[in-house]
Amino acid sequence: MNKKTFSGLFALCCYILLATFAQAADTKKADKRAEYIRSHYAKYEYQIPMRDGVKLFTSVYVPYDKSNEYPIMMQRTPYRVAPYGTDKYKTKLGPSEIFEEEGFIFVFQDVRGKYMSQGEYVNMRPQDAYKKGKKATDDATDSYDTIDWLVKNIPNNNGKVGMWGTSYPGYYTSVAAINSHKALKAISPQAPIADWFFDDFHRNGAFVTPMAFIFFDSFDKQREGQFAYGAERMKAVTPDGYDFFRNLGPLSNVNKDYFHGERPFWNELTEHPNYDEYWQARNVLPHLNNVKPATLVVGGWYDTEDLYGPLETYQAMSKANKKDNVHLIMGPWYHGQWNRGDGSKMGEAQFGFNTSEWFQENILLPFFKHNLKGTKANALAKATMFETGANRWREFDTWPPKQGKDVVLYMGANETLSSHKESKGGASEYISDPNKPVPHSANISRGWDRPYMAEDQRFTARRSDVLVFNSEVATEDQTIAGAIDLNLWVSTDQSAADFVVKLVDVFPGKDETSNKVDKETGNRHELVRWSVMRGRFRNSMSTPEPFEPNKPTLVKFELLDVLHTIKRGHKLQIQIQSSMFPFIDMNPQKYVDNIFEAKPEDFVKAQHKLYHSEQYPSSIGYKVIAH
Repeated sequence: MNKKTFSGLFALCCYILLATFAQAADTKKADKRAEYIRSHYAKYEYQIPMRDGVKLFTSVYVPYDKSNEYPIMMQRTPYRVAPYGTDKYKTKLGPSEIFEEEGFIFVFQDVRGKYMSQGEYVNMRPQDAYKKGKKATDDATDSYDTIDWLVKNIPNNNGKVGMWGTSYPGYYTSVAAINSHKALKAISPQAPIADWFFDDFHRNGAFVTPMAFIFFDSFDKQREGQFAYGAERMKAVTPDGYDFFRNLGPLSNVNKDYFHGERPFWNELTEHPNYDEYWQARNVLPHLNNVKPATLVVGGWYDTEDLYGPLETYQAMSKANKKDNVHLIMGPWYHGQWNRGDGSKMGEAQFGFNTSEWFQENILLPFFKHNLKGTKANALAKATMFETGANRWREFDTWPPKQGKDVVLYMGANETLSSHKESKGGASEYISDPNKPVPHSANISRGWDRPYMAEDQRFTARRSDVLVFNSEVATEDQTIAGAIDLNLWVSTDQSAADFVVKLVDVFPGKDETSNKVDKETGNRHELVRWSVMRGRFRNSMSTPEPFEPNKPTLVKFELLDVLHTIKRGHKLQIQIQSSMFPFIDMNPQKYVDNIFEAKPEDFVKAQHKLYHSEQYPSSIGYKVIAH
């Protein structure tokens, strides 16, 4: 064996040993947490009656120590409060173990129609009970009735209730604030669903195929009566989502080949391709006014499922509320990472410290202790935001910040981004082929993944069906705060098109300090934010319309908020393409009334143009703040 081979094997063995030790340490920590819960909490189970007589299954964990009264921390979920049985305990109760050590009464409830609760389940049930009479129910009234029963029947509670939850449980936390019970003193909606047309399943009308397909396979399977166990998922046929969904073909094949009409919400979703009354009734944002509990909205900059939800929930609650009691925190996290990951990295992006632990210890626990136990806490900023690129926390009096400089950059010939319009006419063009769509990631996955949100974009920048525009090298740090406005002048030789836009941070090739080639991040094209506009919805999400072939047309939309610093020596890059597969379904590019009913022959190649001239100036706009 040569020296080089031995060194390689030795390094591999060391890596395996370190990974084994790390896994063992994590297991030991988890076991210790589970032991603590068993030795400090008694578990009870109840069927709590709602105002219409339906009973909801509820697990309650009460501290053995009866020398104090405790506030209630409640989570309502459609994902099971298992394990069932008073002798079977959860291994985690609070958002983190410090909550369990602090001491609360923890409550978990199967929502109406799910698992061991009675009633009928409705996805994103319209919140309109207050319009229908005293016996009418919705998710807000179920929260109210549950809280009312708990404070009257659970011994040793102090009469104060807090709620938290991530994703769907985040939505149930938000709606609890509608005509809320007086005992509900603090809520933390985390990555909450706000409007399902814009949250999980669409991006400006473009359909998120793998998320809906994989999620609803099991979540929407129907049951008869109460049932403690989740539905079995269909067996994966390949780890390659790109290959799977391309072979699936038109979305009309989903029911024919897989669901067979047995997923009610999938059927409803495909019957309502536009933002019609069905979706509008499931928008909770108009109901989030007069929020009385102290509120901490939590979200992650890299949340591929629900980034829209926390940003819009915060805005709706803040603008329609007389009290200054609504706060926002956005960290460098994927969906729920603040609860289950250390937050020091997201995919290839590195942040340098455990941001999740910092949040739990310095923000979340003090927030609930202050509002439920009356302990003193440092004043919470209106918005506490993590600044990617610079990797630091910042506090703001308003979000987005009011102060700053508005910047507009125009796309031009020779792949440029500059502060002036081109004086001559010009356009960049590319062919979009439904048979060879641009992948959303260079990695093989089922198509519903997370690391792609900060992935190196060189794999798309070098494709002929992707347009690239670069700024000059930054001579000083530039911090972008808030949404990015897009004004694209485009045309197509067909009648339909999607336009995907990516904001990219391009790293220098050399390390500034050493002046040596940076082998780790040199020339990295780090994705900061992306979005897509399904062109048929360019003027209205409710009333789609085709493109007139070869006619220059203005398409306006936004990239959702960022707080990101383009550092000195870096470049800002915009990439434009017409597919992002399989995360976004493939547009046929031939206009059809309902894409869910498109036929194979509707999927055609198209030539798309992006104009960059004085007459048709395509541009991006954003706000730069002091750093």
